[in-house]
Amino acid sequence: MFTPRIFLLAAIGILSFTGQGALASEQKEIGTFGAWTAYTFEENGANVCYMASRPAKAEGKYAKRGDVVAMITHRPSEGTKNVFSYMAGYGYKKGSDVELSVDGKKFILFTQNDMAWAADANADSSIIEALKKGNRLTIKGTSARGTATTDTFSLKGSTKAFEEISKACGV
Repeated sequence: MFTPRIFLLAAIGILSFTGQGALASEQKEIGTFGAWTAYTFEENGANVCYMASRPAKAEGKYAKRGDVVAMITHRPSEGTKNVFSYMAGYGYKKGSDVELSVDGKKFILFTQNDMAWAADANADSSIIEALKKGNRLTIKGTSARGTATTDTFSLKGSTKAFEEISKACGV
């Protein structure tokens, strides 16, 4: 479930992926697998492992948009694994949900600021299973200005990237 700590840590991980975060110099790239890149870094002496991808296609009538990243994170020292998160590159419309679909199988994510997450660990696990079997991930959201966006990600390499982060974190 969402906590401010998870939000902060997800944002730090995303900033590391985008090359703008303080942890960027401390993270280690495990490898790139198709459209996904796997990473690990140490946080307070504990391993954190995540995989990330940028959309192959981004649609919407927006003038300016920041980084767009889909991630899956394991934090075994905190008892969390398979946490799906999504950074939209814009602030979401207050109270809006995001629709995530994998080859047509739909899931709903909740939003806060420019991030979206699944409601709980069971939803995360269902999303991960769909991603491992799927070909295409599509995420639809609405910005605070009312702009509808659709981002499409390739899932090529996602299963291998997931296996590698799971191995690196021992989950």
